Formats: sequence, C-alpha cells, structure tokens
Amino acid sequence: MQNKTIPQTTGERIRSIIGGSLGNLVEWYDWYVYTAFSLYFSGAFFPKENQTVQLLNTAGIFAIGFLMRPIGGWVMGTFADRKGRKTALTFSVLLMSVGSLIIAITPGYKQIGVAAPLLLVLARIIQGLSVGGEYGTSATYLSEMATKKHRGFYSSFQYVTLIMGQLLALGVLVLLQRAFLTDKELHQWGWRIPFAIGSVLAVTVMYLRRSLQESVNIDDKDIKARSNRGTIKALAAHPKAVLTVIGLTVGGTVAFYTFTTYMQKFLVNTSGFSKNSATLISTLTLVVFMLLQPAFGLLSDKIGRKPLLIGFGILGTLTTVPILTALGHTKDVWIAFALIMCALIIVSGYTSINAVVKAELFPANVRALGVGFPYAIAVSLFGGTAEYIALWFKNDHHQEWFYWYVTICIALSLILYITMNDTRKYSKIED
Repeated sequence: MQNKTIPQTTGERIRSIIGGSLGNLVEWYDWYVYTAFSLYFSGAFFPKENQTVQLLNTAGIFAIGFLMRPIGGWVMGTFADRKGRKTALTFSVLLMSVGSLIIAITPGYKQIGVAAPLLLVLARIIQGLSVGGEYGTSATYLSEMATKKHRGFYSSFQYVTLIMGQLLALGVLVLLQRAFLTDKELHQWGWRIPFAIGSVLAVTVMYLRRSLQESVNIDDKDIKARSNRGTIKALAAHPKAVLTVIGLTVGGTVAFYTFTTYMQKFLVNTSGFSKNSATLISTLTLVVFMLLQPAFGLLSDKIGRKPLLIGFGILGTLTTVPILTALGHTKDVWIAFALIMCALIIVSGYTSINAVVKAELFPANVRALGVGFPYAIAVSLFGGTAEYIALWFKNDHHQEWFYWYVTICIALSLILYITMNDTRKYSKIED
C-alpha cells in the first residue's frame, strides 16, 4: 500500500480532530457571511431596483462561487492525495482569507461602477476554489483520524463546525443589528466588518493548521504508486463510488441549503418577517441543528449509515411541500421555528454522516479527490443554485414550484439510498 493511516493515541486523535474542525469553522464562516449579509450589501454592488432583483443578482454571484467548487475539489483533492491532507488544508484557508479581504475593501457601485460587482465575482471565485478543496480534504482528514468504532460520531463534527460557521456569521449579524449599528449604518458600511473579521481569522487558522498531524503516511519511494495518487485516471477506476457520491448528495444539498442559507431570505421575502426576526429564527434553528449532528453520527455507528439516509429520503420527500407551504403563510415566530426545526431534524439524517459515507467509499490514494470532486460537482449544480432557483420562481410568481423541485431532488437521492451498500460495513478506510 502506498498510503497508510498513521497510528494515533486517543489524545492525538482528539487534538487533530479539534484542530481540523476549527479550521473548517473559519472556512465556513467566511463562506456564509456572504449570504448572511447579502440583504445589506446587495444594494451597494448593484443599481437600485426592487429587492428581489437585487437578491437575484447577489444569489447569482453566490452560485458562481459554487461553480468554482468542482475545480477547487479537483485541484485541492489531487494536492491532498499527493502531498498530504495538512498542507492542502492550510492552503485552502489562505485562499479564503484573500477572498474575504477583497469583499471587505471593495468600493460600491456608486464609486467604481461595474468594477464593483466584477470584484465581488472575483472574490467569490477565490472563495469557491477554497471551500471546494476544504470539504473533501477536511472530510477525509476527520474520517481518517477517527477510529472505526466512532467514525460516524467524530466525522459528524465537520457539519458541527460547518453549521457553527453559519452561526458565527449570523451571531455577528445579530450583534451588529441589536447592539452596535443602526440599520442605515449596516447598509452603508457595517456589512464590511464581518468580511474583515473573517480575513483575520483565516490567517490565524492558517498558522494553527501548520501544526496539525498528518492523517496518512505517503510513501514517496514507490514511483509507480506515487504517480497513481490523486489523479483523474485513478479516480476513474472507482466509477460506482463516484456516482454514489453525486447521487447521495443531490437531495441532501438542496434540502440543506433550502432550510439553512435560503431560510433567512425566505422568511423576509415570502413570510413577511422583519430582517431581525428572520435572523433570530435562523440562529435558533441552527443552534439546535448543530447539536443534533453528533447524536445522529453516534446513531450511525450503532445502526449503520444507510437507515439514516433512507429516513431522510422518505421523510424529506413526504414533508417538504407541506412544511414550505406552511412557512410561507405563518406570521408567528415560534411556528416558523418549529416548522424549520422539523425540516432540519429530517435533514440531519444526511448532514451528520454524508462526509464519512463518502470517505468510506474510496481507498487512501484517491480519497480526498474522490470525496471532494464529485461532491463539488453535485453541490454546485444543485446546492449552489437552490437559492437562485427559489428566487427565480418567486420573481415569476410560481414560488410553489420550488417546493416540488426540492421534493423531486430528495426523491431521486432516495432511490440511491435504498440500493447502495451500507458503508459502515464495507468501509475502505484503514485503522
């Protein structure tokens, strides 16, 4: 074998998982600050029209960032399989810092005209490359660092920190809204603060990641084996695993982005809540959602990954339309919270274990590429466009069509969940 897992003590494993997770948190904070503050900065980068059109433009650039994720997953996945997970993780967070800094200092449309949205596009391209590489590499790193008995539990912390990144972004927004700035100040210049914070945090984490322990030992003495690491040719030897990653991601990523990042805008633009109330509801639901991930991951270590995925597929297919329809008509904060929470409990059957399921499909020599590249393709085509499709349907006065779109995506993934092997029993990760 050209790649072997490095033996770790329990303490070393926990420190490495914490270190990898902290970097993941900052990466996703930087990524989600964009959507958390888009209600405030969309007017700065685009000519004034109606709010939905401005949000459409902003969501379009959000989708462009997603379209760069497959390239990031490919480049960084290859890098991680060839040079090690630690080096790839360190470089990805540096890219994220650069993207955040560009957004923080770019003048608005009034000052530099069309150059403003162009620079915004550039920043999101850089961040898309970063987060595209981050997902596959961090999923691989956390899964390799965990023991077989607790792999579902430990790898679930990827989504704990992913959601924590969203919460941190929303927390900064809540603090600025309620304690430090007026609504006018947030629209004028206050939205730049979280991007500046993200840039500084990313640089800090870059140095922290340099001290991480490597999760696999790459043997450079074997020339033939070295040339077969992290290549598309090597990945092509696992077509079933690649298609499995894409198929299981489609429904999960659409559901995840619908009930997390898009919900804040949905509550304002459709349900009619104030921005402050929508932010509060989103924050509360994400806190509970985050805490659910380790519990579901632990459950998967006991009963397997497949039952959780099937549960998500069946319940998601049956309840998405009723939940979104009810959300669109409610004016009560706690009813909105309960409806979103029901959806997120169901989605947890996917989010808590999707990283470990993908990592368990591939051998070490192509694992980071195998997890990151096909996942990034699926999440770019479906997750990254979910918000744009939702706003497009709303602008065309057919918002309910989006509810059915989400349902169909989940139903398609359900077919795969039913037919695939349980990766807990057939894992390709060595202890």
